[in-house]
Amino acid sequence: MKAKPAGTLQKLAADEWFLGVSLATVFAFIAAGGRVDEALANPLWLALIFIWLFGTVMGSALSVARHADAVAENLGEPYGTIVLTLSVTAIEVMSITAVMLHGENNPTLVRDTLFAIVMIILGGMVGTSLLLGGLRHREQHYNLQGANTYLSVIIPLALLTLSLPNFTVTTAGPTLSSAQQLFLVVMSIGLYCAFLAIQTGRHRSYFTLDEDNGKSAGHGSHKAKPSLPLHAVLLIAYMVPVAFLAEELALPIDYFIETLHAPDALGGVIIASLVAMPEAIGATSAALVNNVQRSINIFLGSVLATIGLTVPVMLAISHFTGHEVFLGLSSANDLLLAVMLGVSVVTFASGRTNILQGAVHLMLFAAFLMLIFQA
Repeated sequence: MKAKPAGTLQKLAADEWFLGVSLATVFAFIAAGGRVDEALANPLWLALIFIWLFGTVMGSALSVARHADAVAENLGEPYGTIVLTLSVTAIEVMSITAVMLHGENNPTLVRDTLFAIVMIILGGMVGTSLLLGGLRHREQHYNLQGANTYLSVIIPLALLTLSLPNFTVTTAGPTLSSAQQLFLVVMSIGLYCAFLAIQTGRHRSYFTLDEDNGKSAGHGSHKAKPSLPLHAVLLIAYMVPVAFLAEELALPIDYFIETLHAPDALGGVIIASLVAMPEAIGATSAALVNNVQRSINIFLGSVLATIGLTVPVMLAISHFTGHEVFLGLSSANDLLLAVMLGVSVVTFASGRTNILQGAVHLMLFAAFLMLIFQA
């Protein structure tokens, strides 16, 4: 009887070995102090430090997603997806804030990161999920009402955040006045809360399929669920190192962009890829097992959380730190955003998906990558 707890602890240590890597990395960079800045002048050290930090933060983010999925098994949908999107949004806010507050002021960082996340998710993630899911299962089904509910909130939030600043005349440049920013913050939080009330309340059925409910009520109910408290604690434990390492990761990102004169948008893409990767893996895995409803809940929920929660937080941080934020996109990206949102409406208008829709979204994602270097 006494051997069982020891075996359980050994298994836990074997499963969560990466937490040790994350904590060791934190202590290593604390001990190194300012010597990290000096080492960045050497291209080899710059590459090594960036790969080390990026890999550690990515691994921690993947572990957060893994434990969020375990929490989801206990809570069920849509609560599980909400836990995942909120966890990843927290990582996103920490990463953007760390980069924004280091190095030279980059007023377009928030805009570039938000736009990159939207394009990576609606372009790359949706395209990959629908293409691979379609290749394996030919045609996949989802709840049309849920997808339309997501898009009905995403479209106005995305356009008012990333397009409206290009047309307002109260302030110069692609910016909003204080009153306009306050309205955007209140509207974003208000719409997101209203959406959560719909998702978790009277219209919860919009975000599940009837056959999924049947499975959960049948044989699937006998499957043992993972420990909720344990996974909740481990989810938080993996997020703590990210808060510190995101700040350290800002150093090589800033150094690379400022000294090598790389496109400013590249910093946003790096952060966005870091944030979106855990959800991309979860969404693609769900599509491969013919659970495209789960995929849609992940990627559309992620876009909604990114705009509805990240924008208010970043505008507040901008206000209190004095770092100016440009939200309006360039003309080319503004058009690309409108096309992506329009194509998403068409894609999620029938309740069924196929490989053609996945290919179209991937081509729009390729156009986004091209415009980073050839605007």
